[in-house]
Amino acid sequence: LAPVFARRVLPMLAIERARRMRATAAVAVSGVVASLSLAVALTVMVASFRESVTQWLDVVLPADLYVRSASGGGGGSVGGEQAAFTPAIVQALSALPGVARSGTLRTRALLLDPTRPSVTLISRSLDEDASRSLPLVGAAQPVPADAIGVYVSEAMVELYGARPGTRFEPLERAFGGGVRFFVAGVWRDYVRQFGAITMDARDFERLTGDRSVSDVALWLAPGANEAQVQQAVRALAARELGAGEPVEIASVGQLRATSLRIFDRSFAVTYWLQAVAIGIGLFGIAASFSAQVLARRKEFGLLAHLGFTRAQVLAVVAGEGAAWTAIGAAAGLGLGLAVAVVLVHVVNPQSFHWTMDLLLPWGRLAALCAAVMAAGTVTAWLAGRAAASRDAVLAVKEDW
Repeated sequence: LAPVFARRVLPMLAIERARRMRATAAVAVSGVVASLSLAVALTVMVASFRESVTQWLDVVLPADLYVRSASGGGGGSVGGEQAAFTPAIVQALSALPGVARSGTLRTRALLLDPTRPSVTLISRSLDEDASRSLPLVGAAQPVPADAIGVYVSEAMVELYGARPGTRFEPLERAFGGGVRFFVAGVWRDYVRQFGAITMDARDFERLTGDRSVSDVALWLAPGANEAQVQQAVRALAARELGAGEPVEIASVGQLRATSLRIFDRSFAVTYWLQAVAIGIGLFGIAASFSAQVLARRKEFGLLAHLGFTRAQVLAVVAGEGAAWTAIGAAAGLGLGLAVAVVLVHVVNPQSFHWTMDLLLPWGRLAALCAAVMAAGTVTAWLAGRAAASRDAVLAVKEDW
């Protein structure tokens, strides 16, 4: 009968006591809820941000190779100094063996409001469908015939009120008037917190007369050797710009890997915060069970007199810890998801002026809850080891 007794009675004792002694479970459960909810919220926020950044990189880095001049793109007025790559150089890069087509980009710092930091004006090659060139939030608006369409980052909407379907008068004043700018869409920009404005390179050239660019994107032809194309680009840059002109060449894989590595390094501290939070919760479980062990010495001694072995008494304690931790894990998961929604959809846009898509990594969340439950059970078992000692058995004599 001993095996049957152990299978049926021990779980019943653990579950019934966990259900009836709610006041004693409050400390342990609250610690698990607080720690796990913080860990869940951070996990969801970081996972959502990383996935959004990954999707953003897929759109903003469509080409195979990117050639950049380190000296291009100054600040101040709209016209300003010339960038390094002239139209002739861009055409020569497009004609290199192994290159299918090219795209251009030019960035400038533009001061729209003296009381605020400068925004970034981006002149780049845009497709007819802007959603293929920019990570748009929502659909693009049709541009009126008498206006030039621009696409603003989410920060521009928050800081300057540049909403889709409206005129953007601050940009019109920056160009000296005489031209009408229409906000055709909003795009996500995880680089420039103070705002960015994108317009088609042809519109920028027509307004300023400046056709030089600072970045060139190259799409390789099928079967082209990337290393050979990079070598040809370097030779062309040295011949056209001179050996002293710094030119950077990077593949899309290198840019993606570098960007995600910087992202992971920036959020590495969140994993330590999760570990600290869970550690605090487990400390609460250990402190709660250690205090209960001292108060329940006679109870465990009575169980020993009734024939419970030391392992069975420890199983009761571990079962109570598992039950309480499971309740705390369920509550912590729900609370953490609620906090994550607030972080992703409220706190993040208000703090950084950009949005992200909510991603729920259920596999990681389930592993996190299971790890907390296992750690809580083991912690309760370790804290209850003194309950099965000889002193607990002798404590029953105090009532004789």
